[in-house]
This record gives sequence, structure tokens and C-alpha cells, in this order.
Amino acid sequence: MRFTRSGGQSAPGPQDWFSGAVYIDGIRNPDEQSAVGCAHVRFTPGARTAWHTHPKGQTLYVTDGIGYVASRGGEVREIRPGDVVYIEPGEEHWHGATPDRFMAHVAIQEADDQGEVVTWLDHVTDEEYGA
Repeated sequence: MRFTRSGGQSAPGPQDWFSGAVYIDGIRNPDEQSAVGCAHVRFTPGARTAWHTHPKGQTLYVTDGIGYVASRGGEVREIRPGDVVYIEPGEEHWHGATPDRFMAHVAIQEADDQGEVVTWLDHVTDEEYGA
């Protein structure tokens, strides 16, 4: 058993990966024991990820607030606490908060054989966000 005591600091989400204010609390990074990576991500109203993909897919578990999730070319769907969203490997998608509510989720993804968990793409436009 490995026990990690709480005490880390919330890190602001990089502007290359997010629009708006986003804060990330790392839970675990892939390592020699497990390819699974996990983080608790909190979005301020209107904040969102850029378009991105995951080589082994991603699972989101919404913990608080109201948010959106969308696949490239698909409809923008509302997500709420307790919702679980599975994104297929290679599926271009984004997720974030609604314009007037905070949203938080746990993001779980697995690293590929090269240790990669995500490929970041272009930013979501206001038009795509409001679709």
C-alpha cells in the first residue's frame, strides 16, 4: 500500500491548455506501477479546456457544479454532479464550466506506451462553446 498525505498545492491550469481560470489538484501521475493518471480539476464560470485527445481514452466524474462536454462535430451536453463521461481513445473533445456556474470533475486517463496521456489541440472558440 502506498499512502500519500494531502498537502499539495492547487496549480493553475496552463493557458495553452485552458481558457479562463482553472485549478488542478494532482491525484496521481502514471509511473512504473500503474499507467493511470488522475486529477481533480476545478473550472471557474466560463472556463474550459482546449480541444484535446487521449490515446487510451478518459473518464470524467463530475463532483460539483454544472458544466459542458462536447466532441468535435457533436452537440454540447450539460454535465452535473454524479455524471460519468467516458471519452473514447483519440476522440477530440473539450469540457468546462457553464457561463454562470463553477464545475469540478475528477479526470482519469491512462498513459500509452510512450508515457503520453493527452495531446492538446486548438482552443475552443466562443461559438463552439455556446453552440
